[in-house]
Amino acid sequence: MTCDTSVGAIALVPDGWNHIVMPRHQVLKRLARRFPVVWIEPAGGWRDYWLPSGPQFMARDRWTSPVAGLEVMAPGWTHPRFMRPRWLGALTLRSRLAAARRRLVAQGAKRIVLYLWRDEFAGALDLVDHDVSCYHIDDEYSFDERDVPTSPRERALLERVDQVIVHSPALLAKKGGVNPQTVLVPNGVDYQSYASPLAAFPDLEAVPHPRIGYAGVIKKQLDLALLLRLADARPHYSFVLVGPILNVAGKEALIAQLKQRRNVFLLGGKPSEDLPAYVQHFDVCLMCYEVNDYTKYIYPLKLNEYLATGHPTIASPIDAVKSLNAVVTLAQTDVQWLEALDKSLDASAHSPALVEARRAFARMHEWDALVDRIARHVLDALERKQAATQPRTASGGNH
Repeated sequence: MTCDTSVGAIALVPDGWNHIVMPRHQVLKRLARRFPVVWIEPAGGWRDYWLPSGPQFMARDRWTSPVAGLEVMAPGWTHPRFMRPRWLGALTLRSRLAAARRRLVAQGAKRIVLYLWRDEFAGALDLVDHDVSCYHIDDEYSFDERDVPTSPRERALLERVDQVIVHSPALLAKKGGVNPQTVLVPNGVDYQSYASPLAAFPDLEAVPHPRIGYAGVIKKQLDLALLLRLADARPHYSFVLVGPILNVAGKEALIAQLKQRRNVFLLGGKPSEDLPAYVQHFDVCLMCYEVNDYTKYIYPLKLNEYLATGHPTIASPIDAVKSLNAVVTLAQTDVQWLEALDKSLDASAHSPALVEARRAFARMHEWDALVDRIARHVLDALERKQAATQPRTASGGNH
């Protein structure tokens, strides 16, 4: 698919470009190869800009271009975020959107896509001229361990947008019936980065084999108590966690206990470009999530990254992997986890046929191909919208 500069996309995202790499980073930097994209970072509150003690006192809008075709707008003092009054918050959001739209129009864009990544941005639909809208759902945004109904705000957004993209079968089942233009596009992988051999970094090289590894954010959705029991039951295995410790509310004591174990190695957060070199040098990969009404909706970004290395992968039976028993080993009880760990270290689990089966699954989820599908859905939505707004011509002749 070639680049079409007559189309431009305004992306409203909940985080900054330089934050932890999420699916939106992977999608938008590749969409930018198809048409220009402006990523609008969240604005700071007015105190951040207008008080001399604020971290961004009187800062202007800052524009950067981390990859070709993608511009990142860090909003400045002229349009901060206001939580109240609502009209003022809408006014400054409108000004941010207008700045992004002007940027795209200056590059030749004649059709504007409004690409929303959270339902909190629903108000933008009424604040900027655009030709088509897309809502990309890459999580259950209630973040509730109980299965709660779709909120009225999100349902209204689903009804209004021209295209909806969801990333897991469970999300499709829950939200797909609202808008007929809803499609499933799972998370993917930069396959070559994970499949091409790389040298191990010194901190991992110092960890003895066998290495049982997890790469990703260390958060409360992980079954840290299970991980602790596994480490105690297999003291001669090295359990390696590569990633920042973020929201572990209520599980701080478990983190402290893991840090005390001699066979548990918390290596901290790493740049996204370094992660393949860590995962490649695991012996077994873990996805030890708690199974609840939140995790049933996720599609872990690490799934295809793990499989691209060809390593055995063991996972809790969350919905996204229940049908993948040809390439993923499912475990629920402690006994099942320990048996799976032991068997995954056998030579048979690393046979050429199994390695290739895992890698073949990952290759089917290359980010480039998935984003081509997303781009096609967006362009199809533009065509549908254009066809719907064109006046019908009266047919001539005798009938």
